[in-house]
Formats: sequence, structure tokens, C-alpha cells
Amino acid sequence: MTRRLAGQLERILDEGSGSHRSVIVRMKLPEKDEETLLGAVARAIQRRALLLSARDILPAHPDRLVGPAGETPSDRSGEAVGEEGGLAAQVAAVAVRQVSKRGLRSRGLKSLLPLYSSLVRLGQGPRGARSFWTSKCVVLQTTKDDLARLNRLVEESLIGDIYPNRMLHVPRLVELKTLPSRVLENKASAWGIHAVGGLAARGAYGAGGRGVKVGVLDTGVDASHPDLKGKVADWAEFDANGEEVSDSQPHDTGQHGTHVAGTIAGGRASGRWIGMAPDAKLAAAIALDGAKGGTDAQVLAAIDWAIERGVDVLNMSLGGVTLGPEVPSTYTEAILTSLRAGIPVVTAIGNDGQQITGSPGNDLLSFSVGATDYRDCAAAFSGGRTHIIRESGFVSPENLPLVYSKPEISAPGVAVYSSVPGGKWAAFNGTSMATPHVAGAMALLLSATSIKKRVAPTNRAFLIQDLLTGSVEELGEIGQDHRFGFGRLDILQAIGFAREKGF
Repeated sequence: MTRRLAGQLERILDEGSGSHRSVIVRMKLPEKDEETLLGAVARAIQRRALLLSARDILPAHPDRLVGPAGETPSDRSGEAVGEEGGLAAQVAAVAVRQVSKRGLRSRGLKSLLPLYSSLVRLGQGPRGARSFWTSKCVVLQTTKDDLARLNRLVEESLIGDIYPNRMLHVPRLVELKTLPSRVLENKASAWGIHAVGGLAARGAYGAGGRGVKVGVLDTGVDASHPDLKGKVADWAEFDANGEEVSDSQPHDTGQHGTHVAGTIAGGRASGRWIGMAPDAKLAAAIALDGAKGGTDAQVLAAIDWAIERGVDVLNMSLGGVTLGPEVPSTYTEAILTSLRAGIPVVTAIGNDGQQITGSPGNDLLSFSVGATDYRDCAAAFSGGRTHIIRESGFVSPENLPLVYSKPEISAPGVAVYSSVPGGKWAAFNGTSMATPHVAGAMALLLSATSIKKRVAPTNRAFLIQDLLTGSVEELGEIGQDHRFGFGRLDILQAIGFAREKGF
């Protein structure tokens, strides 16, 4: 057993009370394509850390990223591919086989068979076992004694990681009763929509998110809210073990999910626009209970579902606190699968202040978001940090240790006015409120450009992220910092750069 796996198993056995444990067991990886892709991303992140301007992240040669589906774009400029500061150019420089979403699912399920068969042999399944194809893992309800038997599967090289099935809590919402005058002066829209250029982008480019579907994994959504009527195209509810609840109908178990959904796609039923992309559709799932919270297994199951429903962007304003610089890789494989399918995963960094982040917002591959206020100041509750990967079942040894910073960018997250259940509206604070501004911006970018049609999936998500990161209003320190990332979202600029480059 490797030192890393031994430590993981020991912590799970020691933590908690009682004899039972809920754990997530991941199939040993990786496939060659995944190693290649992760290596390219790791090198790009290391290069990006030295950049002093967000503009250096913008793709200089978009023709390299556009090619027939299933083919790797060729270098038609004569210059070295991958010298740019963004992720997309580095990914385009490596040969990664294009696989359809259906193909990714088939491969994910197939890769789980040896692990699942071995778990049955050890008496660990099918009792309480549930598998997830995007993350190539199985969740088990097991005892401490049974858990110790997993050593045998480690010795047989079938296990890549073992994680606790953590409890995740819904971020605490505090409604602001008194709003600053600068916020109230925005009559046409919520102040955040105006600040990031959402209204201007819709006016300038005539795009409102039509033809784009955004996955919202949260506490649910009030689909009858006047700002969200007719916009929930797909719905599901999952329990703590990751099982889908049958006969569930759209509802919100709290307020959080409806507020997030409103910032992504809400209309102007309140008299002012609250949504970034009001013409977008939503695939909404309960991955957290508004009162009880949820689990990692719940969220992983919802990721499987969302990708199967054909989302173009995934919003996860959720997470569990991580106190140290090393991050659990519970979500890395699922996010990697999403990125290979062309789906960026937008995540909240957390609300616990500087040098404390939340997972999956601090995962290497997530596109994480910090919060700003109407003066473009960083919110005190919004804190990123520098993370380090020393040992990994994903990143190859030549790229280790891998040091990276979070968040990538920031967006309005203070006094954000949006929908809440019961046909009402409220203003909340949180990086959860900042994240849907970015997801909605991605929907606007896709509807205002040809990226969705012309760019191969393996490059698409990285290109979207590079365009948003490279076009930010640069704030704080030069380069990427822990409060603003590279800067505050500006979707008007992002669409302008994308159009200028021919997308």
C-alpha cells in the first residue's frame, strides 16, 4: 500500500464515532489520454502562475482550437503551439482523443467493472454500493472491520483513492434588509448584472443565453417563480447515498438554489433584470438539502446526471471546508470528465475568509470564483489560498509538487438581489452568489459566439475559461492573487475579444 493510500485509509478508520463508515472508493487510474490531458493542464497552470497580466491568458491563435469534430487542431501559424498563457493552447498542443459524452459514459462504466467485481468478492457489494461513472468511483456503506479488508484491493492495484463520504452544509444565508444606495440606484437590473457587463453584452451582441443549458446542483429550485417559469428543462433529486429520488417534482428545500438559479437565468418579473442569461435553460438537481445539507456522493451522482442531460456549463455553489494547503481529490476525476465533454465546472471558493477554501472549489481543475462588492472591493468572507499537490493518483510525478492558487476570477457576491421561493426576491452575500454570475456569463459567451459549434469538446471548456479569465477587470495584485484571482468578471469584454478573434 502506498503511503498516500495508507494515510487516507487510516484517517477514515480513525475519524468519526461508531462502527459504520460511508466511504467513496475510486478506481485506480489513469488512462493514457487522462494522463496526457492532466499533464498539459499542470504545465499550463505552472506557466500561468508567472503571468503579470490577465490579457496574456487570451488565446492568440484561435485557429488552433477550431477543427472538425474528433480531430486535434493543427498548428497552422508556424509558431510553437502551447506558448500562450492560457489552458486551451496547452491542451491543443497535445494529442488527446476526442470522445463523445456517450463514449465517456461507456468507458467510465466499463472501467468500474473490475473494482465492483472485487468489492462483491470481498463482501462489500452490492449491499449499499452505488457507482458513479464520471468519477469512476463507488460509494460504500461499510463497517470499520470491513473497510480494513480494502487493503487487499490496494495490493491488487485496483484502488486509486479512498475518501470519506463527507457531509456538506448549505452556506448560511443572511438576508440584507438595508441595502447601500449605490445598490439601490441600479433600476434596470441587479447591480451585479450591470457591473460585469451583462446588460451591455445582451444589448451589444443580441445574446441572452438561447440554446445553452446550465446545470445547477444545489438545494433545488422553485420552478414556479415568475422569474424562472418555463426555464427548468430537467429536474432530479438525489439522497445522501447518491440514489435518485423517484417521482420528485421541482421544489427548493431552502432558498439557496432558487437564488442561484435566478442570477443565472432569471428575468425581470421584479421590475429589474436579475439573471445574466435570461434565455438559457436550466438542468436543476437537489444535491443538498436546505436544512440537512448533503454528501459528496449526492453531488457526484448529480454530476453524472447533469452531463447525461447535455448541460453546457455546470454551476456548483457548494462545498466542504478545507483548512490546509493540500486538497482532497474527490472531485478531480468528475471535473476532468466534464472538461473532456466540453463542460466548464464553475465553483464557489467558500465563505470562511482568507486562507480557507472549500472543496470542490479548491480542486485543481475547477473554475473557482471569489466575491466582490459594488465598489470592486474583495468581500471579507471570500478567501482563496495557495494549494499544493505533493502526491497524486492523477498528476504524474514529473509535474509534482504542483503549486497552484485559487480563485481563478471574482464576481459580484455582496448584496446580490435575486429570486427566492414563493415568488419573492432577496439580497444575499456569498461566493455562492458570485459563482452564478460566472456560469451565466459562460451561457452568454456561448450564445454570442460560434464556440459551441466550432470548437472540439476537449478544447471548448478550456477556451471558455481562458476567455473569461483573460478579459477580467484586473484588480488587486498584479497577476493572480487570493482575493480577486486574476480580476473581476467582465463578460462584455470577453465576448468582444472572442468576436475579434473570429469565434
